Amino acid sequence: MSQDINATAETEFRFVTVAQRKVLSQEESENNATTSVSYSRQFAKKFFSERISTIWLIILCLIVLIAVFGGAIYGYDPNRINSELQNQVPSLSHLFGTDRLGRDIFVRAAAGVRVSLMVAIVSTALSIVFGTIYGVTMAFIGGKTDAIMLRIIEIFNSIPSLLITMILMAILGNGVITMLFALAVTSWAGAARQTRGLVKQLKNLDYVTAAKMLNTPLWKITLKHFVPNMMSILILDIGRSIPDNIFAEASLSFLGLGLQPPNTSLGILISVGQEQMLQHPYQLYIPIVILILLVLAFNIVGDGIRDALDPRYSV
Repeated sequence: MSQDINATAETEFRFVTVAQRKVLSQEESENNATTSVSYSRQFAKKFFSERISTIWLIILCLIVLIAVFGGAIYGYDPNRINSELQNQVPSLSHLFGTDRLGRDIFVRAAAGVRVSLMVAIVSTALSIVFGTIYGVTMAFIGGKTDAIMLRIIEIFNSIPSLLITMILMAILGNGVITMLFALAVTSWAGAARQTRGLVKQLKNLDYVTAAKMLNTPLWKITLKHFVPNMMSILILDIGRSIPDNIFAEASLSFLGLGLQPPNTSLGILISVGQEQMLQHPYQLYIPIVILILLVLAFNIVGDGIRDALDPRYSV
């Protein structure tokens, strides 16, 4: 009888040395890395199995590469005025032709896409960060604070975002910084609402409760527990916000409330091309086509990422 008890005790209680603990920790890290690689391969397989998403990803990459390196390849200054080259039709020397001031439209379009992307990406990053912090705070605190902060989100959602942006631009003035602030202010509410809903589900889980009992700061809980579980939602918000902000920037610049010359963007190119629409329609159609392709590419690639992240979707 005593031998059976000793045998049971030996099977239930084992002392782990420091060396064995290091080995177990290394094995756990290797397993996590293997799981991460397997998940990445599964995501890539799902995404690239959709031909439309793959094609539009290639188009998006080409547009970005042209925006970054297009000006350096041709070597023209986007703001250089040459009266001898006014309104030249597209040719090998000027791929998209020239405008009424003799400026190369291809180089100006590349610079315009670069500026539009910079404004859209930075404003999206600001809105996602603020919306995430706002949503985590209201869901974690709860009570009356949650109700009041939720009413603020509803107020922002009830007013057209373009109207708020136009009012802010009219009050604060034109410029890149003002544009970034205005676009971020109008696009944070969606991320905050989604973050709130997810954090309300996560905050009562055992590992979050244990972290709160250990007096772990909220920012550490957010980075360690909330953000990894919200990553798919954040990626979807980014994929939706970037094309929206590109279109909003183009609309404001077209109306004269956004960026101003000598800056250039797709909205400014469309506004300038409108003046030459009857005599030289290519000056208007080229930036419009680029804007449509850019917005479509982000939307379709974003939908592809959403489907690839959805566990219910199978190849």
